[in-house]
Amino acid sequence: MFRTVEQGNTEGKTNMSKELCSYIAGFLDGDGCIMLQLVYRHDYVLGYQIRASIVFYQKQQYRSFLEWIQGQFDGIGYIRNRNDGMSEYTIVGITDVEKVLTMLFPYLRLKKPQAEITIKVIKQMPGSGRKMTKEKLLELAKEVDRFLELNYSKRRTNTSEKVKEFFDHPKPYLIP
Repeated sequence: MFRTVEQGNTEGKTNMSKELCSYIAGFLDGDGCIMLQLVYRHDYVLGYQIRASIVFYQKQQYRSFLEWIQGQFDGIGYIRNRNDGMSEYTIVGITDVEKVLTMLFPYLRLKKPQAEITIKVIKQMPGSGRKMTKEKLLELAKEVDRFLELNYSKRRTNTSEKVKEFFDHPKPYLIP
């Protein structure tokens, strides 16, 4: 699935050279972000989902560098230009985030705590959203809360307390 410097496209493999993994991990440490978020979903029985994402940031004039990184991961994720002159390369989703973090983990320094929590939460998630229970979601939501301090979250409003409150007072149109 991912590329190596020496071999080009290695469909189905997740091996990149150590040097390349180290370089991309360093870039993530400096100009990136690893996030776990609780996202309210009115159409979900449990009301919330856990979203995992990795974001790399760069000035728009260097967008091609983000495109190069995206190419190393065989095109997963998306790149967008923001209105403030910055570009973002975002990888969203449990499977892709876990693969990327597993590859970069040994080389991370600053973002290692975030990666560790993210991988831990992902490994504890049931295979399908339909298998998630209230108890498991609340347990994992408490792990997600740890990102409040690690990422200096200022606008985060969805916390484990809010999930618990939702469970204690379910909306009438949702199945308990």
